[in-house]
Amino acid sequence: MKKIQSTTSRRNFLKTAGLTAAAFTIVPRFVLGKGFVAPSDTLYIAGIGVGGKGESDLTGFAKNSKAKISFLCDVDDRMAVKSKKNFPGAKYYRDFREMLDKENKNIDAVSVSTTDHTHAVAAMAAMQRGKHVYVQKPLTHDIYEARMLTEAAKKYKVVTQMGNQFASADHVRTAKEWVDAGLIGDVTAVITWTNRPVWPQGIPTPTGKHAIPKELDWDLWLGPSKHIDFNPSYLPFNWRGWWQFGTGALGDMACHIMDAAFRILPIDYPTEVECSTTTAWEGFFKEANYADSCPASSIIHLKFPRKDGKGDIKFTWMDGGLLPQRPEELLPEEELGDWGNGYIFEGTKGKLMANYSKAPVLLPTARMKEVTLPQQTIPRIPGGEEGHYTQWVDACIKGYGQMELSSPFEYAGPFTEAVLMGNLALRSYAMRDKKGGYPGRKKLLWDAKNMKITNFDEANQFVRSDYRKGWTL
Repeated sequence: MKKIQSTTSRRNFLKTAGLTAAAFTIVPRFVLGKGFVAPSDTLYIAGIGVGGKGESDLTGFAKNSKAKISFLCDVDDRMAVKSKKNFPGAKYYRDFREMLDKENKNIDAVSVSTTDHTHAVAAMAAMQRGKHVYVQKPLTHDIYEARMLTEAAKKYKVVTQMGNQFASADHVRTAKEWVDAGLIGDVTAVITWTNRPVWPQGIPTPTGKHAIPKELDWDLWLGPSKHIDFNPSYLPFNWRGWWQFGTGALGDMACHIMDAAFRILPIDYPTEVECSTTTAWEGFFKEANYADSCPASSIIHLKFPRKDGKGDIKFTWMDGGLLPQRPEELLPEEELGDWGNGYIFEGTKGKLMANYSKAPVLLPTARMKEVTLPQQTIPRIPGGEEGHYTQWVDACIKGYGQMELSSPFEYAGPFTEAVLMGNLALRSYAMRDKKGGYPGRKKLLWDAKNMKITNFDEANQFVRSDYRKGWTL
């Protein structure tokens, strides 16, 4: 194993190097002009997965003058075109393992914006080399990976952030202030929903032979996942709807919409989960077996014990355009959520409604004029969701443990595990037990400490993915 190169020690070396080196590297800003950032105060970032969301992530980091996008890595040259144009000085790689090996001394931090199934292996490889990491949501593809990344962040003492940028928005902090002030009493239930998926799901597995584009390294794109033949149906975006690569509507949106519950309420790991999903039919009373594809829509029920001992939180997730019953307190002309997304907190003294991108309201909305809203007590993140990026850059510059972040792995890891519990239930939904029953249509009991379903062992195959030869976590 290679010796870990600490980014902090590299920066300290620059600061304490001899006079000759200092003459060329550490020059006061007032000498070099306004806006110049000395090398010792610069975060050298490598991007893994630099198309689509990866491109916008890098652009977000670059808004912080202390960030320098120094390396780009993507398995598909077509997806990297815009980032190459945006950051012409960045060196380009296809294999992140090669990049991390060759450029170890030149990288401070790594941003991972790949398909879900390669999040964990890329992030772990970076952390093992002492690099700070930013990883797009969901943090990982399976529950075991989330637990391992959470533990690794503590072990390697690196600054971490999950890319659920609305975790830095003002509205979730406003909602927390209202709940903490007792405006709706003790929360007993949370209902969440989204209009996702907006990509194909609940469909047959694609077939046929297709030529691999010359710009794409298909083997690297598959990464730790089992080998299958290339099919254009999987990329550049529709991989989200396939269990082998993505995490469906839940993985895409829950890290935004469920964040309010985790940020506001004293919960971490659920104790049970159950679900129902859309049924696909191939013919009259002939149920289709689309096991490779995430369902077109689903409803998931989780139970979270409150850590303060005040009972349990009943939690409901709905996707595919399914909506909860309109609260009786909501007037007929008033909108339920926004953009097809939203959440409702039900408390012993009232209700609160919002979505992941707008300020909350009390229900009935007339209460907004009747109650005295609490003063702001929680610090806001400058720039809101855009500040999610620059916040991470600043924290990396300051070093591990020196600055609070919105979604560090100590928070994002358990959060992601809870999100992925829903997918475990969905994947177990149509499995038959030894008696011919459908256990997924029953309640699954979860032992969080040991990461195990205790009443249906067949479901535990979805806790941890099998990696193909040559890939490890």
